[in-house]
Amino acid sequence: MKIYQVDAFSQKLFQGNPAAVIVQDEWLSDELMQNIALENNLSETAFVKRIDDTHYAIRWFTPTAEVAFCGHATLASAFILFREYTKATEIEFEVKNLGTFYVSQAIDGKINMNFPIRKAEQVSDYPQALRDGLTKPFKAVYLNAQAYIVEYESVQDVLDEQPNLEKLKQLGQVRTAITASQPDIAITAKGEDGKFDCVSRYFAPTIGIDEDPVTGSIHTAIVPLWAEKLNKQRLVAYQASARGGILECFIESAERIEISGYAKLYMQAELSI
Repeated sequence: MKIYQVDAFSQKLFQGNPAAVIVQDEWLSDELMQNIALENNLSETAFVKRIDDTHYAIRWFTPTAEVAFCGHATLASAFILFREYTKATEIEFEVKNLGTFYVSQAIDGKINMNFPIRKAEQVSDYPQALRDGLTKPFKAVYLNAQAYIVEYESVQDVLDEQPNLEKLKQLGQVRTAITASQPDIAITAKGEDGKFDCVSRYFAPTIGIDEDPVTGSIHTAIVPLWAEKLNKQRLVAYQASARGGILECFIESAERIEISGYAKLYMQAELSI
């Protein structure tokens, strides 16, 4: 059984978010998929079921649980499919409860992923564990199906945050994202200078991910928030983890967002199963 490991949302190795990808004609058992993900010990392992050369189904597992949506492992999976399994430049992923993801690859290798927007709404009532788990002052709290999204006063506060992960674990399956924006954000991202419209970090300790390096899924909520605040349709987002990652985003409609990035193959191997 072939397995690939890909650094997603990066053009260089050892940056972005690593994901494992396995492509099969039929699903493996849930138990086996979970065990493989645990053995890989990456943020996500993606399992892809081939329907035909342009249609696939996809599922994602952290080391401890199956998740409903993973953007970086979708990018990694598309990268492998375009590289190894199909001559098409456009494919579709069928996803339980989320419908169809439309994915294309540009001539330069950039992968464009069309996702449903998972809108976040501002909330005034949130658990004390969220307040206790974060050390910096914040302006507002939003919530979508995936996470609390906390708007910070400054980008520097996002960069400096050292959360109490034990407190954030008390939020259960609801993850935590922190984000900020300010005019002409300039950050040196792993040696590459860039200007970004918004900056974020993402914590999911309950599902075995203390800090996720780059999280495509949560940007289907973060970017629409900033698009409205900044009155922009096209934004460049930076996730400020230790590895760092850049997400190019375009609000296509009230329901759909395109998130784009590059990927780099790190490893391919055979599983002895």
